[in-house]
Amino acid sequence: MPDISTNAKPTWCPGCFNFQILAGVKNALSRKISTHNAKKEDFALVSGIGCHAKIFDYINLNGVNTLHGRVLPTCLGIKVGNPNLEVIGFSGDGDAYAEGMEHLIHAARYNADIKYIVHNNQVFALTVGQPTPTTELGYKDKTNPLGVKLMPINPIKMMLNAGASFVARVFADAKQVEWVLEEALEHKGFAFIEVIQPCIIFHPDIGVKEKTYMLQENRHFKENLGDALKKAEEFDYNTINKIPLGIFYQKERETFEEKWPQLKSLIGRKASWKDIKR
Repeated sequence: MPDISTNAKPTWCPGCFNFQILAGVKNALSRKISTHNAKKEDFALVSGIGCHAKIFDYINLNGVNTLHGRVLPTCLGIKVGNPNLEVIGFSGDGDAYAEGMEHLIHAARYNADIKYIVHNNQVFALTVGQPTPTTELGYKDKTNPLGVKLMPINPIKMMLNAGASFVARVFADAKQVEWVLEEALEHKGFAFIEVIQPCIIFHPDIGVKEKTYMLQENRHFKENLGDALKKAEEFDYNTINKIPLGIFYQKERETFEEKWPQLKSLIGRKASWKDIKR
C-alpha cells in the first residue's frame, strides 16, 4: 500500500491512543488509494484545535488545519468547491461538542458526503484536562474542584435524532478505526464516527474497553432507527455499564450536493473555470 506518512515527529504523549487512531486511519486511506484507483489528490483532510489535530501533521494528504470548532464548515466549503473530493474531518470532543456543536447538528441535517471522526477522551486534554460536554458527573480538575455538576450529552443519540445517515462508535483500536472508516468511505452521505479514546494523563482508561461489545456481532439491524436509539441509550458517558460499538445506523439518502444542480453537474468530472464563473 502507498506510504502516506510524513517526516514530522509525533508529539503526542508516549502511549497516547491517538497513535492507534492514526494507524487505523492511515491503513484505511492507503488501502482506498491502492485498491480503488484513487490518488492522494482525491482526498482532503481537515482538523481543528486540540490533541487530535496533530493527526493532520502525520498524514501526507492535502487539507486544512482550521479554527477551534470550525472543522465541519471548512469540510463543507471544500466539498462545495469540489464535490469529487473525499473529505474527512477530525475533531476532539471539545472541538466537536462545545465550540462546534451548532455545526455538527446542521452537518447531520445537510447530509453532505463528508466523513467526520471525533476523538472523544471526555476532557480538553491539550489545555490540561478541563471538562467537556461528555465529561461524567463528579469529575474534578482545577477549574471544577467540587466536581462536574452538569449531565454529559449523548452524541450518538444526538446524531441519530439530527438525521445523520451513518452513525458509528469504536474504541481507539487501530483495527476498529480502520474497519469503520473503510465502511464510512463506502457510504454516500454524512458519516459520524466517534472514537472512545481514554486520555492516559487526565482521563485514563478505568476498564472502559472491557465493557465494550460489537453491535455487528450481536445481530444489530443498522437500518432500524428505533433499534439504534435504544442501543445509544445503553451508554450515557456518565456510568460505565456496557458500551456498544460498531455501526448504530446506516441508511443512504440524497446528499447535500445532489440537491443542487450546480453541484450535481460537477460530480464525476473535473470542474473548469467556466463552471466556477457560472
